[in-house]
Amino acid sequence: MGTKVRMRVWRGDGGAGGLVDYEVEVNEGEVVLDVLHRLQATQAGDLAVRWNCKAGKCGSCSMEINGRPRLACMTRMSLFDPADAITITPMRTFPVIRDLVTDVSFNYEKARQIPSFTPDPSVGLGEFRMQQVDVERSQEFRKCIECFLCQNVCHVIRDHPENMPAYAGPRFLMRIAELEMHPADTADRRAIAQDEFGLGLCNITKCCTEVCPEGIHITDNALIPMKERVMSRKYDPVVWLGGKIARRPRRDTPKVPGGRA
Repeated sequence: MGTKVRMRVWRGDGGAGGLVDYEVEVNEGEVVLDVLHRLQATQAGDLAVRWNCKAGKCGSCSMEINGRPRLACMTRMSLFDPADAITITPMRTFPVIRDLVTDVSFNYEKARQIPSFTPDPSVGLGEFRMQQVDVERSQEFRKCIECFLCQNVCHVIRDHPENMPAYAGPRFLMRIAELEMHPADTADRRAIAQDEFGLGLCNITKCCTEVCPEGIHITDNALIPMKERVMSRKYDPVVWLGGKIARRPRRDTPKVPGGRA
């Protein structure tokens, strides 16, 4: 026999809702998602919960547990005092569809807006070579499981939803940084990071890094280096002049009739 815990679960939809108290059995070694499944099976058959792999790799079961954004499948019940109620709520930044399920389509819209990987067309298949340091740098960013906890906790859109059209959020600014730092990518993404995806709105509080279940150093290894690249392009006089020259349209030299070009 397990122990009984009190859970306060948010129930409702986009129109209205509130916390509902339940008393649920918990067995040794279980995680929050296990208990939510038991709640569905025994007391609340219509409880909406998004999940898939139950292994911390799909990012589906993102929610807020006692006010902290977490993956339900990776949050052990042993973390909590059995005498205290556990509060389960949906991610606050995104619109609620029903109960613990939120509409995260904002993130997929931002993902589609990022220009894709752009290799040098003159380099053939199997010809490009990378240094190990470049492999390791981009590999960290590719660990992202797109749970969107970093997006949820980022106060730029969490507290100011009016910023959403202009701000991609840490997950997708990290994607831009990943492509910008890739030695095989030929596109210059510094301007779009600032002008189209709102890099300047990020004030590097590291809240995104703190909640990342994969331990990605989003702020230190992606956002800050990207800000440095943007500022170098904009304020370094040598870089600025080089960019102007590179973008200057080519003009054919006029030929003088009867003489030299």
